[in-house]
Amino acid sequence: MGCENRKDLTISLKFWEGDLARKKDRAQKVFISVDMEGICGVTRSEDVSEKSADYAIFRKLMTAEANAAVQGAFEAGATRVLVRDAHGGACNLLPEELDKRAMLLRGWSGGPLFMMEGIDESFDAAVFIGYHSKAGTADGVLHHTVARRLYDVRLNGRSVPEAVLNAAIAGHFGVPVVFISGDRALIGQAKDFLGDREYVIVKEGIGTAAKHLHPEVARNLIRQGVRKAVSEYARYAPYRPEPPYTLTLQFVEVKNAIRAALYPNTERKDSRTVELVSGDLMELFRFFTLAVL
Repeated sequence: MGCENRKDLTISLKFWEGDLARKKDRAQKVFISVDMEGICGVTRSEDVSEKSADYAIFRKLMTAEANAAVQGAFEAGATRVLVRDAHGGACNLLPEELDKRAMLLRGWSGGPLFMMEGIDESFDAAVFIGYHSKAGTADGVLHHTVARRLYDVRLNGRSVPEAVLNAAIAGHFGVPVVFISGDRALIGQAKDFLGDREYVIVKEGIGTAAKHLHPEVARNLIRQGVRKAVSEYARYAPYRPEPPYTLTLQFVEVKNAIRAALYPNTERKDSRTVELVSGDLMELFRFFTLAVL
């Protein structure tokens, strides 16, 4: 890269990362976290696996839904959008096909923000695309909670999907989650915690099968929903559970609970369950990272 190109890149990054003068009537900086199991059309574990012959099809659908969200955010007046690839190896979205107005965050840093890597207090709103229901959900499409080794995750005593864990991280930085898309079961679970937000159901599980909207219809609904949610972001409060915070991890196998219990100040509740109580929400996620990821 020549000197001029390096200078251009530096200027671009400084512009994107710089502070924005907040306007009460408009969200200017939007964070979009994109998972894959909740993307319209995705049904089987093979659909979201890099080893599958069909993976290329579904990563294109994932990128298209991300673009619909980006478009909706910009139509609502956003000036900066960060898209966080939040599935598998975090390198699923096709960079060349992503809306060029957005910044893309790929790969895992190893830090506790995980699917919310990149968020901070400078963002006005957060959007979740392609999310799925928690482990053990009846008629949940590819239901799980972060890792297959977990049977259940409870925050302050309540069983939660990934969307709620990630909404708590956003809330820690004062950022409201304004929009979520995914399967019907996930949307019901999210509403139980987050209440009034903009939601789009792109598919509905029937046992291990699923019925889907047409992908183009789903993308139009996402674009319209994100546009409405971002334009009205001031209506939505950040999700902030009450301290002290309790994170309870129930593992499928005893050996994983044994390892998790090595973290300081944890309590072994039973052979497969480990719990941490803390006044620091981010300590819970540091524990989660070391115990699970």
